[in-house]
Amino acid sequence: MNQEMNGREIEGHLESGPDKIDYVFKVVVIGDSAVGKTQLLSRFAKNEFCLDSKSTIGVEFQTRTVNINSKLVKAQIWDTAGQERYRAVTSAYYRGALGAMLVYDVTKRQSFDHVARWVEELRAHADNSIVIALMATKLILSI
Repeated sequence: MNQEMNGREIEGHLESGPDKIDYVFKVVVIGDSAVGKTQLLSRFAKNEFCLDSKSTIGVEFQTRTVNINSKLVKAQIWDTAGQERYRAVTSAYYRGALGAMLVYDVTKRQSFDHVARWVEELRAHADNSIVIALMATKLILSI
């Protein structure tokens, strides 16, 4: 069974019960430590939010399957550690990603100031055609 991660139609399809997955997309979530990457992913994948979140070590991923125009699309979303010491570990995970969510915390100006550095890292390690979305977290805390 061919399980390509590049968004093309999958030969033989992935099985998920009686439904077939038509497309699989890999998306990485990056940004400074403690900006809310894991919480953003948890809300998207499981519709959960936990106030007591621990720092991600290395890389973790979650999936969510959605129906778009009668096609089942599976998003594999990779949560990367924001700490500098894990930077070498996470760079390998950019390979094959079609999208990146670059996350910053509106209550921490420094996390926004580091956005350019994260874009540089993406450009160095990811495919040139990767789609980048800039996402702000903790907006409610800034009011």
